[in-house]
Amino acid sequence: MQPWLQSGLLVLVVIGMVVGLFGLIVPFFPGVIVVWLSILGYGLYHGFTVGSGILFGVITLLMIASTLVDNVLMSVNARQRGTSWLALAVGMASLLVGSILWTPLGGLAISFAAVFVVEFLRLKDWRRALESLKGMALGCGWSTVARFAIAILMILLWGVWYFLLSG
Repeated sequence: MQPWLQSGLLVLVVIGMVVGLFGLIVPFFPGVIVVWLSILGYGLYHGFTVGSGILFGVITLLMIASTLVDNVLMSVNARQRGTSWLALAVGMASLLVGSILWTPLGGLAISFAAVFVVEFLRLKDWRRALESLKGMALGCGWSTVARFAIAILMILLWGVWYFLLSG
């Protein structure tokens, strides 16, 4: 393959990783998956060795872990503030439906509203319902930080692959 074409493909991989990384600023944008797909594309084009296969396996485990961390951090922070499992379930369902019908930000807004409404109806106290909402928002923030850190680690591991293992 021509060197200019090979360089162009490398630029596309790096752009994909940057878009994935900074896309994490938007709640529920699958930025870690975009980073992973960029790395997968690189691997499929260049082929896998034992070393790069192990690194890609670790990168894949990190991608899966980021999904789990996302849901756990949101739920744990909300539960620490007393949010009911019912409110969390309704909030997650609202997020999914709202993200499909509107944008991810619209889905997030609907999710927060749903948690507030369920907790207000359950507790009959808007201040306590607001505390539940704060817990969910805090969890969402920590989740973004965790996913960003995981995406950075994935990119660094790809850097090891590219600079040390690509002969």
